[in-house]
Amino acid sequence: MRVFLTGATGYIGSAVLDTLLRAGLEVTALVRGLSRAGGIVARGARAVAGNLSEPAAWCDKAEGFDVYVHTAFEASARGPEVDRAAITALIDVARRRQTASVIYTSGIWVLGPTEAPAAEDAPLNPAALAAFRPAHERMVLDAQGNGLRTMVVRPGIVYGGGRGIVADLLRDAENGLMRVIGSGENRWPVVYDRDLGDLYGRLARSAGGSGIYHATNESDERVNDIVEAIAAHASSRPDVRHVPITEARTKLGAYADALALDQVVRAPRARALGWAPSPGSITRNVPRLFEEWRNSRSDRS
Repeated sequence: MRVFLTGATGYIGSAVLDTLLRAGLEVTALVRGLSRAGGIVARGARAVAGNLSEPAAWCDKAEGFDVYVHTAFEASARGPEVDRAAITALIDVARRRQTASVIYTSGIWVLGPTEAPAAEDAPLNPAALAAFRPAHERMVLDAQGNGLRTMVVRPGIVYGGGRGIVADLLRDAENGLMRVIGSGENRWPVVYDRDLGDLYGRLARSAGGSGIYHATNESDERVNDIVEAIAAHASSRPDVRHVPITEARTKLGAYADALALDQVVRAPRARALGWAPSPGSITRNVPRLFEEWRNSRSDRS
């Protein structure tokens, strides 16, 4: 099976790449430039250079694959526009393959705050930061047919390794000051990076997968509990400051509101594939997460 992957050097894409390669799949990754290709090739994938925002320059290199996995996102004001262009291009080349699959990466913030546990069929009320995502999800889902299968993955807040929101909390704890937006009584749907990669691998190899899949370990942990567990295992106990949402917005904009969401999310469709997230929670695995984070810093030094 041949897979075309965007975002292979990113947090999610890197975990997906490792999973696909371990499964023996042949992976070609789109990278911004040849300077980024070395690490991809060393891990066993093929790299092709191309800018996500210029699909006309790389579409010919994306022809003829069995699965197209889109995890990349340009973190700029043009991000939604670039994402839409990339989706359009990937669907077009996948349709020409006739028996291909497209897997699009959305996010759990499209649900907004959840009053009850939200499965994949829950209504959408996206946070401002994710307001563009429902339309992009619909583009992907509506493209299914005539041999093309399409899937949308909505990861929770990803943790593990040396990147992401939880890694930032680990860093802040070691630096002596942790900031919590709002009361901290809100719950984060989370997923371990390797478990998330495993879900993508299952979807890539699935003969009948289609539609929306949530990726969360269903631990329903409150931010205060996560912060307390991290603070308790830091080298020295950090100060913890609760930042009012209005103050946080002045520095972080819409990102502050996304971090303050209270969400309880379920993933029945992913679990029906046999997907079983392993660590179970952040609070019970903080020593392991600190070790991973410190190891990632050593690898970069």
